[in-house]
Amino acid sequence: MKKTTKETLRREIREAVRLVREKNPMAPSITNTVTINLVANAQLAVGGSAAMVYLADEGEAMAALGGAMYINMGTMLPVYAETLPRTTKALSEQGKPWVLDPVGIGVGGLRTSLLLGFRTDVPTIIRGNASEIIALAEIWELDSGKTASGVRGVDATDSVEAARTAAISLARHTGGAVAVSGPIDLVTDGKSLALAEGGSKFLPMITGAGCSLGGVAAVYACVTRPFVAALTATAIYNFAGAKAEKHAEGPASFQMAFLDALYQATSEDVGAQPFTLETIGK
Repeated sequence: MKKTTKETLRREIREAVRLVREKNPMAPSITNTVTINLVANAQLAVGGSAAMVYLADEGEAMAALGGAMYINMGTMLPVYAETLPRTTKALSEQGKPWVLDPVGIGVGGLRTSLLLGFRTDVPTIIRGNASEIIALAEIWELDSGKTASGVRGVDATDSVEAARTAAISLARHTGGAVAVSGPIDLVTDGKSLALAEGGSKFLPMITGAGCSLGGVAAVYACVTRPFVAALTATAIYNFAGAKAEKHAEGPASFQMAFLDALYQATSEDVGAQPFTLETIGK
């Protein structure tokens, strides 16, 4: 296998953006009720197609119909005890990629038991803040790099750099990719690690910025490998966030400008976003 370089990654990112605009792939979501609108709108803005489901038979059906799926643990419903295992099993059997956002990890028995189940029925991409990534590595009994995570509801109290070991451990366990969101975003597949800058101070001020990023990563996972999908989603968010902030007077106007910027982003815009890249030893 050829070594991943910044230039090959930039080519793959540009191609992922182009393919999504061309093919309009559907990436259904089982996502939290707080952010469902922004998740769907962001998926549409980058060129994908959205579908939101809750019931177990619908999850199985969408696993077959979609190119990838997004599962967000933010608001638990009793039906999810059946929906999520059946959906992820169907995705696994069909070889379909899926994105996990372990929002609220550590809160409640149902969420914890489902997340434990995903240790063997693994996601293709994991996206979360630093504390969520550390906490997931801990409950999966992987090397998290520290003794306890700093989860506070849906907020992170750990730095992105503190989640480096956990992100690498998770990526190597799943064979996919992990994206850690923060002031400087970290994306890794366990072999390479990218750090990307950009975005906006307003992104943490709108509900669903991180959740919608996971949904957009699922859209890109329909057309490219996990590491590129996660990095492309991160890059387009950093580009759109910076562009939208120039026109925003506050969080409300920022959200409108942000969706417009996602829609307007070209493959060249996204491929040109700055990031550093390093190869990780075993």
